Amino acid sequence: MNNRQDKMISVQIAGRPYALKIQAQDEVAIRKLVRDINEKVNRFQMAYPSKDKQDCLALVVLTYAAEMHRQLQAGASEALVQKIAHIDALLDQILTS
Repeated sequence: MNNRQDKMISVQIAGRPYALKIQAQDEVAIRKLVRDINEKVNRFQMAYPSKDKQDCLALVVLTYAAEMHRQLQAGASEALVQKIAHIDALLDQILTS
């Protein structure tokens, strides 16, 4: 039996709306991730006012990638690596939607 329930949600990242099809149990994590991404974009926009939102979004992605790299280099547990890979997949899904 498949307990997976897909759900459609709408999120806004850096001022742009994205419709996502997600697993219902991932909604809280995705919405938190979206809030974190938007906060980081806003911080980069404040720190670098001459940069546009796309540049700031790229810097946010780089920040997450650097964190993932640090965790991998530090010998992070397999569970943490899987969580980071899941976040990376969610970011890919959001950015390609």
